[in-house]
Amino acid sequence: MKRAVSVSLGSSSRNKSVVITLGGQPISLERIGVDGDERRARALFAELDGQVDALGVGGVELRIHIGDRSYPLRSGLNLVKEVRRTPTVDGSGLKHTLERRVFELAAPELGGMPHFARAFVTLGVDRYGMAVAAEEVSDQVIFGDLMFALGAPIPVHGLRALQRLGRVLVPIVGQLPISMLYPTGAAQESIQPKFGRFWAAAELIAGDFLYIRKHMPPQLAGKTVVTNTTTAADVALLQQRGVAWLITTTPRLEGRSFGTNMMEAALTAYAGLGRALTLAELNALIDELGLRPHAQRLNP
Repeated sequence: MKRAVSVSLGSSSRNKSVVITLGGQPISLERIGVDGDERRARALFAELDGQVDALGVGGVELRIHIGDRSYPLRSGLNLVKEVRRTPTVDGSGLKHTLERRVFELAAPELGGMPHFARAFVTLGVDRYGMAVAAEEVSDQVIFGDLMFALGAPIPVHGLRALQRLGRVLVPIVGQLPISMLYPTGAAQESIQPKFGRFWAAAELIAGDFLYIRKHMPPQLAGKTVVTNTTTAADVALLQQRGVAWLITTTPRLEGRSFGTNMMEAALTAYAGLGRALTLAELNALIDELGLRPHAQRLNP
């Protein structure tokens, strides 16, 4: 049986193992959270190198892609610097394929292509494919990159402004330590509502779930949330807060959706090419295997 493992800087409370079948082939998926311990993550990557078919990097990117430009993140690349044999992916391939097509692929479950007056995307440079998808179905999009990355309540209006900001900000951010970029370990568990007026004005909330969870307000009544990794407890939390529709960009497996890095590692293991897959190859597999986002009605 092929094996794909995601080593994540996130909380170990979100760990999960499952065997899935892709194209008739069983594949073991395992997510291992290290509670923000970078040293342990590096050791696990080195230990698993050559022992599994694909590795996923969770909780940090290896590179950030904005449009046709790619920027390395030193903090992520340092984690996998001892990996030599096993293909290693950070989910960015699926962020530019599966997430880019999220509304197209979820349309049958939603009753057609949705349309929103306003969207609020927590961090667009981290999920550029989702950012593009949100702009295509919304009259107005506000990106919270300055809010969630720097704590400044300054909205970024539209995709062009996000591109300009990203080309200035990302090369600098790429040199920062992980602790300044992403909530890890216990920091993922707390909720501290911020930037309330932007949440309130939006019909569509999109972005990485850890950022959504960390700063979401007590009420999200009637809103559609498009995000990535959610557990059963996360779904219950969103339901309690009044969310109408939850769309996770990766399929739900045994009660939870895995991160894009885990699912891209699964596809890499399935393909068996001994390397990361191109965007064209990923799109072809999405169609061949019938991979679809999971759309769930949480409240009327």
